[in-house]
Amino acid sequence: MGGAGAAGGAGRLRADAGDAGGAGPGGRLRVLRDELVGCRACPRLVAWREKVSREKRAAFRDDDYWGRPVPGFGDPGASVMVVGLAPAAHGANRTGRMFTGDRAGDWLYRAMHKAGFANQALSRDRADGLALTGAYVTAGVRCAPPGNRPTTRERDRCAPFLHREIDILWDRLHTFVALGGFAYTVVLKTLAARGMEIPRPRPRFAHGVEVDLGAVAVLASYHPSQQNTFTGTLTEPMFDRVWQRAAERMATVATKEGS
Repeated sequence: MGGAGAAGGAGRLRADAGDAGGAGPGGRLRVLRDELVGCRACPRLVAWREKVSREKRAAFRDDDYWGRPVPGFGDPGASVMVVGLAPAAHGANRTGRMFTGDRAGDWLYRAMHKAGFANQALSRDRADGLALTGAYVTAGVRCAPPGNRPTTRERDRCAPFLHREIDILWDRLHTFVALGGFAYTVVLKTLAARGMEIPRPRPRFAHGVEVDLGAVAVLASYHPSQQNTFTGTLTEPMFDRVWQRAAERMATVATKEGS
């Protein structure tokens, strides 16, 4: 699929696109962003993200690390929401944008570009020109956790931010792409809290699993972490198929809306 395939006639909207009165999705996302970046609710995460930002990795010693909670990024008219685990210590915690500045981001935005959700595969920093169409990228936890392992309490403290993002985007959302088992659990838990009926027994996480909940579907994928991509647990064709499915759902919904 080419770079424009998934978007159809939805039009290009940036995460910072202006709403005249600030009451539309773009304005509400900006309000949420301002609240989120000031959050200090989890002392362990605050201490770790700031320690990493002070000490830095040698390769990035000249960079000005973000070192704060990382807001979601993407199209305020999104139909597809991508949910990851948490910012990487020297990726999004450094750059201030989800899945930006690390190898996982290289994999994610390359696949999204192929499927038509991103205008480019490059994801280096907040000023690199990356724009998403029809998609919004976020995470279950917004601060980089030690060892990439947030606690259950930290996950739950962060949950209201994801709930609010979903509320803001809900009218157009039809697909969630959950990157990894942690995100898969978070997404199903969040949707259940919205009153959606989750199948029982709850479908187990596996790459390629699709959970159809009627109004929305959850597509499960292995996380594009180096641990998964270097070992071949996740390959490009495997990841591309998930994004092809997301694009198919986008096209199907657009066809129904236009008929």
